[in-house]
Amino acid sequence: MTTTTETESVAGAGLPEASQTAEDALRDTGVDPDRLSIAHLGHESQLAALPPWAVRLAVAAALLGTSLGIEHAVAGLPEWLLASMHLVTGLVILQSACEILITATERLAARFQWNHYTAGTVAEILATLPELVVIAFVVPVSPSMAFIIALITIYNNALVFSLYSFFLPKDSYGKFVMPTPITEAGTQILIGGGSMGFVLGLVMLTFTASGGAKSSISPIDLVFVSVVLLVIFGVYLYKLVTGYAREEAEVRETLDMTPSDLNQRLDIVYAYVKPSSFAMIAGLFAVGIVGAVLGGEQVSRFAETMIADLDFNPVLTALTLAVFAGMSEYVILWQSHRRQEYGIALANAFGGITQVMFLVLPFTLLCIAGFHLVADHPELPLDFSLTGIFLLIFLFPTFYTLTSLLEEDHTLGVLDTTIMTGIFLFLIVLLATYGAS
Repeated sequence: MTTTTETESVAGAGLPEASQTAEDALRDTGVDPDRLSIAHLGHESQLAALPPWAVRLAVAAALLGTSLGIEHAVAGLPEWLLASMHLVTGLVILQSACEILITATERLAARFQWNHYTAGTVAEILATLPELVVIAFVVPVSPSMAFIIALITIYNNALVFSLYSFFLPKDSYGKFVMPTPITEAGTQILIGGGSMGFVLGLVMLTFTASGGAKSSISPIDLVFVSVVLLVIFGVYLYKLVTGYAREEAEVRETLDMTPSDLNQRLDIVYAYVKPSSFAMIAGLFAVGIVGAVLGGEQVSRFAETMIADLDFNPVLTALTLAVFAGMSEYVILWQSHRRQEYGIALANAFGGITQVMFLVLPFTLLCIAGFHLVADHPELPLDFSLTGIFLLIFLFPTFYTLTSLLEEDHTLGVLDTTIMTGIFLFLIVLLATYGAS
């Protein structure tokens, strides 16, 4: 627990409970303490003998056992009922797995005394593991659906970011000023993502309109695009982490922190993280990974039913599956906001856009390329579909709008949120109406 003495010292600079003296010193040198990225990792309830994720894990295990028992004991159940059981079970398991993985990351970071920006970045990346598992299970069922799910998830997360930022506490100017590393590196990667999507969409549209020999995406094309996206993501992470490090170094120099202050600052960051042995941390990672696999398998069975048996509109099916695949991130976002950890919530919301575009999407493409090499599927190679082309081209106006707002260093107001929602609805309605075939 963080004591009054700790938070009154310079070690707590940048946290909501920091002393006014430390914040005034930062402002005098041009550093806005409200824009610093430092935050408590974990939360107080994790120090309890029975952490929240343990309860959810027990509920998930009970649901899985009940679901399997009903499926084997009762014959002739309707397909929609079985699909719903798999979906609910999978979502609870995925949520538990995601929380366990983040908890394991925080405990590992506390053991190695990582800086808060490194620990937070690693935890955000691991939070996408359940989504990657869901995609990996959907690819053998329908490669084209997996591709569309990954793209629509980008729009879902952009909409979530827009809606969430409207509810953030604003200052007297109606702004919630975001950390500088996000506004700098985030703006650049959104520009790059929108431009790459636009170029790929135009290339596919040109080949389709000209009636040329090339009308699909070959495995080598998928690998090439994936490698480019992953390289950009790696450089983005490097710039993000170094940006956080530069920001932290400026705070330490401004406040003339001693080695004791620096150690105390890390103690404040990890105040809510329970000390653990390496064996315990390894066990948490193992349980989280197993949970992600089991949850992904359950959600994929729901996806298979929707695609093959229920004959839903494919665009709306992809939208539904994208929402469910990203459910764990949305729950973490809500939990962080409820605990007033706005910086963590905002970073999670924004990371949901960049990580899906530059991590989940290339992972999806690599899975499709690998599956194409080892198995035959009627949907391979991927055709230049109208749905895929629209989803790629629409990335440009979507990211352009977000970039313009980030450059003003604030989150979205009611008009901004309405505009983003309108763009999202335009795309979904157009695709559901004209691109569903």
